[in-house]
Amino acid sequence: MMNEITEKLLTEISDYKGEFKGAYNIREDSGCVARQSSKHIKITAKKDKPGIEIHISCKEEQETVYIPACITHSGISDTVYNDFIVEDGADVIIVAGCGVHSDGKEEARHNGIHRFIIGKGAKVLYKEKHIGTGSGTGERNIDPVTEVEMAEDSYLEMDTMQISGVSHSHRITKANLAAGAKLIIRERLLTDHEEKVSSDFDVSMNGDDSAVDLVSRSVAKGNSYQEYHSVIRGNCRCSGHSECDGILSGNGVVNAAPELHAGNIDASLIHEAAIGKIAGEQIIKLCTLGLTEEEAEQKIIEGFLK
Repeated sequence: MMNEITEKLLTEISDYKGEFKGAYNIREDSGCVARQSSKHIKITAKKDKPGIEIHISCKEEQETVYIPACITHSGISDTVYNDFIVEDGADVIIVAGCGVHSDGKEEARHNGIHRFIIGKGAKVLYKEKHIGTGSGTGERNIDPVTEVEMAEDSYLEMDTMQISGVSHSHRITKANLAAGAKLIIRERLLTDHEEKVSSDFDVSMNGDDSAVDLVSRSVAKGNSYQEYHSVIRGNCRCSGHSECDGILSGNGVVNAAPELHAGNIDASLIHEAAIGKIAGEQIIKLCTLGLTEEEAEQKIIEGFLK
């Protein structure tokens, strides 16, 4: 049985409403508290290390599989290795996410290492949300690693979010794309107080007509610090786009460093970066509608991270 903190975290990271339907695996404090496979999605425990293997059949069409992980108190350091094997032609939605709750002085940590093997023509929508909660003074840390291998004409869309409450996070994403593969990444980050987060992306396009579109939006409030580093490698006829948009509030700091490496004359690569404070006229306009300055700023931030 899950504890109450896990259930609360699940509502935030996985839209939990009392139950999951279909295939799911719920991890709580370094152990599995619930697991279920479905007709076309099989979830099995790894034999050599903590984690699971998720096998998605070529017959799968738009089913959702849930794999959330929760840390519910201080003094726990959890590392899990999850492999997703997506057969040729499959179409699946994966909802991950991690919630870390600290109620004491010791650190609470979760490290999720996810590996995706995506078959030819397969389509994957991956959703991931990270949060930190609790009134303890111990740090709430999350360090996710995502490694992706995309076969010909496959498609992966990653929608990732980390909101205020995570003390420190180092987010690493690596991907290799074969011919015709398409990778879409949408990252949204919010830090506050003394929180720190760094995002590292490394995408290699190795097959003709592959493409990546990477957009990161972030808000740094309080005394928080953010780093963004993206590397897009065009090794063939391909297209790549990297964009980093940051908003500063208070003493927040954002350091953005996008890189492009063109190794082929037909590689078309673009990067953009924009960092600044909220425009004063936006605040004034919302204040004329009856909002306070603080409420106006919050509305703008919510819209920016939507």
